[in-house]
Amino acid sequence: MAKYSSEEKIQAALRYINGAESLYTIARSIGTDDKSILNWVRQYEYHGVKAFEKRYTNYSIQFKLDVLNYMIEQGTSFLETAAIFKIPTPSTVRSWKRKFETQGLDALQSKKKGRPSMKKEVKKHQKQVGIECSPEALQARIKQLEMENEYLKKLNALVKSQRKITKEDKVKVIYELRFKYSVKAPVAFAGIPRSTYYRLVKKMHRSDPNAKLKAEIQSIYNEHEGRYGYRRIRDELANRGQKVNHKKVQRIMKELGLKCLVRMKKYKSYKGTVGKIAPNLLNRQFTTEAPNEKWVTDITEFKLCGEKLYVSPVLDLFNGEIITYTIGSRPTYSLVSEMLEKALERLPEEHQLLMHSDQGWHYQMKKYRLTLQSRGITQSMSRKGNCYDNSVMENFFGIMKSEFLYLKEFESVAHFKKEFEKYITYYNTKRIKAKLKGMSPIQYRTHTQTVA
Repeated sequence: MAKYSSEEKIQAALRYINGAESLYTIARSIGTDDKSILNWVRQYEYHGVKAFEKRYTNYSIQFKLDVLNYMIEQGTSFLETAAIFKIPTPSTVRSWKRKFETQGLDALQSKKKGRPSMKKEVKKHQKQVGIECSPEALQARIKQLEMENEYLKKLNALVKSQRKITKEDKVKVIYELRFKYSVKAPVAFAGIPRSTYYRLVKKMHRSDPNAKLKAEIQSIYNEHEGRYGYRRIRDELANRGQKVNHKKVQRIMKELGLKCLVRMKKYKSYKGTVGKIAPNLLNRQFTTEAPNEKWVTDITEFKLCGEKLYVSPVLDLFNGEIITYTIGSRPTYSLVSEMLEKALERLPEEHQLLMHSDQGWHYQMKKYRLTLQSRGITQSMSRKGNCYDNSVMENFFGIMKSEFLYLKEFESVAHFKKEFEKYITYYNTKRIKAKLKGMSPIQYRTHTQTVA
């Protein structure tokens, strides 16, 4: 690879930072690879033009150890570490790490160029005899290197767990090594004051004041199969008579490694204007004072057991309850018509219901519109290409997929349908919501009707 001047490196970095060109375009224009450009960019971001000043690269063994320790403790990449410490190439840091892991500390010692002087070697050997080369000194040095190597390996294991290393982690490693090595040596190597070490060790042996709360949070998380985040766990704790601040619940969940699941995208049924488009009467007014005043519906698609499945539910905006649903292997009109028929069986004779959907072709059909009119239901549709107009239904699909579809394994479509029925029952009767005052949809409906 050709050598580049400091000016050329700075210009290449600025071209990328200005945002006009990609790494690949810049690299191709000057005849290098995109990794080199990215390295120059990182160096410029950390140190400016000083990063490209000519400097000596004969690094001391202590400097190399500092670099490796920083990379382990902070979890930075080779590229990031090289940029922070103004090292020209990330491969240099990678080489140090490999040498240290395979050959130990002595491998980091820089070797002088050229043929060594025999006179100097003899003098050096004569000087070391009886001092550095004494059996006691060599044994102590070997033990020191063994300790440092073992300490760093344990820290490396913590880095692989994808979290930042803390002082507590270092203390735990040193505590594990206390029977094998004197505490003084690993504490000094870790850069922790001895008073801090003993204070944290004393804290380790105290009983955890949050032990019962942690067990309760873990129990709620497991009971709901990872579907609850810290807010709903806080609400569930309140339902069980424990008032805990949501920030404390969030902190404990982070310590326990508990995370709520991620949501996915939904199926789009829009195929243009194939029937009549209804106006957006709902107009994002997602709240209502009583049940059966505003219903929303939509269709979602997903793959299961090598085939596509489609689910068409109806949701009451009063309490988020799923009124009914249908499942099919094709998004035909019968999927929606059967859903509507089942939903209307639960609708009281006297009502003022608004039925909202997107502009999917099913809801534009004349038969669908006439069915609504026959029961005195007002039809409403989202604006074209605006998912926020039906965001409550979108939100349910995201919850259902992350809490159920991607969490479980299904033997067959029949098994899925059976489990889905259980999940909808759980969603309506047991799964609490913060906006429902910590109650499930059916609990909230029953409570409000009792109060009224």
